[in-house]
Amino acid sequence: MNLPHFRNEPLSDFKGNPEHARKMKEALRDVAQELGLQYDLVIGGERVSTAEKITSFNPARKSQAVGHFSKATPELADRAIQAAEDAFRCWKREPVEKRVKLLLETARIIREKKFYYAAWICYEVGKTWPEADADVAEAIDFVEFYAREMVRLSKPHPLIPVPGEKNYLQYIPLGVGVVIPPWNFPLAITAGMTTASIVTGNTVVLKPSSDSPTVAYKFFEALEEAGMPPGVVNFLPGLGSAVGDYLVAHPRTRFVAFTGSKDVGLRINELASKRAPGQIWVKRTVLEMGGKDSIVIDSETDLDLAVEGVVTSAFGFQGQKCSACSRAIVVDAVYDAFLSKLKERVAKIRVGAPDDPESDMGPVINSKAKKTILEYIETGKKEGRVIVGGGEVSGSGHYLEPTVIADVAPKARVAQEEIFGPVLSVIKAANFEDALEIANNTEYGLTGAVYTKNRRKLEKAAEEFHVGNLYFNRKCTGALVGGHPFGGFNMSGTDSKAGGFDYLLLFTQGKTIAEKISF
Repeated sequence: MNLPHFRNEPLSDFKGNPEHARKMKEALRDVAQELGLQYDLVIGGERVSTAEKITSFNPARKSQAVGHFSKATPELADRAIQAAEDAFRCWKREPVEKRVKLLLETARIIREKKFYYAAWICYEVGKTWPEADADVAEAIDFVEFYAREMVRLSKPHPLIPVPGEKNYLQYIPLGVGVVIPPWNFPLAITAGMTTASIVTGNTVVLKPSSDSPTVAYKFFEALEEAGMPPGVVNFLPGLGSAVGDYLVAHPRTRFVAFTGSKDVGLRINELASKRAPGQIWVKRTVLEMGGKDSIVIDSETDLDLAVEGVVTSAFGFQGQKCSACSRAIVVDAVYDAFLSKLKERVAKIRVGAPDDPESDMGPVINSKAKKTILEYIETGKKEGRVIVGGGEVSGSGHYLEPTVIADVAPKARVAQEEIFGPVLSVIKAANFEDALEIANNTEYGLTGAVYTKNRRKLEKAAEEFHVGNLYFNRKCTGALVGGHPFGGFNMSGTDSKAGGFDYLLLFTQGKTIAEKISF
């Protein structure tokens, strides 16, 4: 099966291309007519309605329902696992070409309706136009990339010759997987973890975040439209404490793919490590967790370029990315100059409704997140000094000001704990070496960046800055599928390297077959 070389999906140009802007406005109007609909669970291809519901709300208009979803129970979760196991018996035997074609058709459907999906993302999780568009583009990239990776993985893998034997290695699927995506990349990560699972021959129970089930359902519809057989993916929204834990602990669950917070990831790891009665395998977990990501600003750099990279990394999607810059570590010699430029740049950020093309920053995801972030800001006022922001923004949604806290100690709470909001701590370092030490002083190790023109310092950072994704003289967010395989160290997860050449191996097991040919 020969496919064209992978190319990243181009981003829309809303400011330079009037047609892109027109299509986005049209999609927002169309999707607005669909808000507040009822959605069922899907188990083995059958729609299942329950009396209890989960409602997703628009964080920009907190009383506006985006979708009402039937709420799964442990009994329905058990039924979904069974449906996935039944489907696995056939799906694992389907030719690789059929599974790959399913992904390619899914990617085509999403590409043709990219503004439609972006509009749903704006309404359900509060992403601005560019952020929503990038989410859709990344989803397409994951699906296209994993289709090609499966073609590569399915080819013969040469082994060291053994005289008198014919030996080969093949990668086979694991079984039934539980996919638990986050709300902050509701299409991209949902699509990535799900298609990686099914293109390798596994079947899935998909439990979306309660904050973004509509976008996940729209992706599920794309799979169905592309020809996915019933039961290959089962759609099961429900509470993590009840349904999520049950699915992870189930004896017929073979693997769990999760993206989310450190605490939930550790709980999944612990639950999955315990053998349930009747369980005959060691469950595999693919965990992408949090971060406390730093950008180091050296004295030998372009401060305007560094400020722009920090602001984009810290306040893009309201800082609600595991890769977001939450710590700027600035060498003493340029600290004051950097702060001055940073303050001026952050003051220009426009906070407003995400469906407004003029907004740079939208709302945070929900009231609980807003409360937590405000509590961290109050802590930050005691641990440093707020030079920009520090409060709420009036409006109908969960809006906060982009906030910068200067003069923060390296071990302060706001410098150590993941806030997951538009809050940046600025830390002074004595010199470049001190800055690297500070950058490594958290329990996380996801992303980081360094701004310097000094090649020797870049080489030192490459060796000593302990993160899974390190960037030089650019922002620390925006990993591209294929170009920046994504995953972190320490408490940032299992370093899964999503969008990379190793990723599909996590959803397979290698089987060596040796045949004696001399008698």
